[in-house]
Amino acid sequence: MNPIIKVIIPAYNEQDSIGYVINDIPQNVDEVIVISNNSTDNTEANAKNAGATVLTENRKGYGYACLKGMDYVSRQKKQPDIIVFLDGDYSDYPEQLTELIQPILQNNIDLVIGARVKKLREAGAMTPQQVFGNWLATFLMKLFFGAKFTDLGPFRAIKYNKLLALEMEDKTYGWTVEMQLKALKQKLTYTEIPMKYRNRIGVSKVSGTVKGTIFAGVKILGWIFKYSFK
Repeated sequence: MNPIIKVIIPAYNEQDSIGYVINDIPQNVDEVIVISNNSTDNTEANAKNAGATVLTENRKGYGYACLKGMDYVSRQKKQPDIIVFLDGDYSDYPEQLTELIQPILQNNIDLVIGARVKKLREAGAMTPQQVFGNWLATFLMKLFFGAKFTDLGPFRAIKYNKLLALEMEDKTYGWTVEMQLKALKQKLTYTEIPMKYRNRIGVSKVSGTVKGTIFAGVKILGWIFKYSFK
């Protein structure tokens, strides 16, 4: 039996990229859910035209958007087997979703992170502060929890029942690290798949600003230290 796969895409002013993202998602996905996170451009119209379900979340924050998508999924009669999270800026290669979910289908792994490895990254696709922040966060996770993560990549797949058990709560930039920390705490099985990564379309809302970079860093480190003392 084919698994039911749903894709959740938080998007804030991604009118130029969202159509490409949706069109490149493999056909075996049952539903693509785009959450417009206070967008003021044509993100919603372009996502609808590309065939996605479009929700709106006016509270700004990556986590808020993801939680809105999860709430929508929870109200459906037919629950999915796998949830995939993907950004709306076209920096990831959505067609690689097929590779991303393989460890779940073949090896019964609970969580798969798409790792933005250096050799597969376009020059400049990750800012120096992103590279350093990822290194620091994953180093601390290794130090405190013995984790084997190398990235906090937003392109990820997780079994739906395991995602629900994590009881996700972060509203902003800490979403990805919260998921990985809770997966470690709950002893979920996990792995990483090396993924290609290109320069995004448009300007990053996080790494493109000093404020965004600092706030994201504080949130990520806050989650790590919170869990290291639990």
